[in-house]
Amino acid sequence: MRSILFTDLDGTLLDPYTYSYQGSLETVRLLQENKVPIIFCSAKTRTEQQVYREALGITDPFIVEEGGAILIPRGYFPFDFEYHRRIRGYALIELGLPYAQIVPILNRIKENSPCRIVGFGDLQAEEVARDSGLSLRMARLAKKREYTETLKIEGPEEEVRRFLQRVEEEGLSWTKGERYYRVKGKSSKGEAAGILLGLFQKAFGEIKSIAIGNSLNDRSLLEVVDIPLLLQKPSGGWEKMELPGLHLIQGLGPTGWSGAIKSLWPRLKLNSPADAAA
Repeated sequence: MRSILFTDLDGTLLDPYTYSYQGSLETVRLLQENKVPIIFCSAKTRTEQQVYREALGITDPFIVEEGGAILIPRGYFPFDFEYHRRIRGYALIELGLPYAQIVPILNRIKENSPCRIVGFGDLQAEEVARDSGLSLRMARLAKKREYTETLKIEGPEEEVRRFLQRVEEEGLSWTKGERYYRVKGKSSKGEAAGILLGLFQKAFGEIKSIAIGNSLNDRSLLEVVDIPLLLQKPSGGWEKMELPGLHLIQGLGPTGWSGAIKSLWPRLKLNSPADAAA
């Protein structure tokens, strides 16, 4: 049975403070040696994710901006499937609302809110870097949004709720990560993962799907896999979510990520880390 891994990035495969993947590198290599596809499923943009894919040598499909789109490398699956367009060697399946349609709606709602609401589109790359802790290079890539807008919202809790309600009334949706809110169309990580799971099943037959996340915006992803894994938040504890078979994982970022995967080795019938290192 083929195993497939979906993973969030910030606070899971990547360190929640430094965005480093070094603590995950050994486990990534073990997964690659066992031919386990590693599917990034993150709020990060296409260009941000490409940096980490290239650094880690990952060539599997990936899901960008909270399920806004799926990118599948040319020739990855040995059959034809429906997609919207080709982009730089990828078949692109678009599920989200374009950024250019989201921003005008947000601007209209912001005008009537007493909250201080700032999007990445309102900021220079240097300002994004200072606020997020990203390098200037990665801040520039984080601003290249295609299906979501990242927001920092400050104000009374009641007014924040009222703003988010207006977002929903306008036909958009939102998620909240550790640092920011993200506003998008109706797409979700779970919807995008479900489409990929169907393609993997067609390619390989029976599969065992795993997903690792650490926040509420990962819920829809965790709902559609066989083995859902929830890491601790940087602030401590776990997000509250009741899902069948949910595994609460001790540890933050790459440490928790690597420990969670290694604990599954016998269950997934993969070569053990010791075998792989021998």
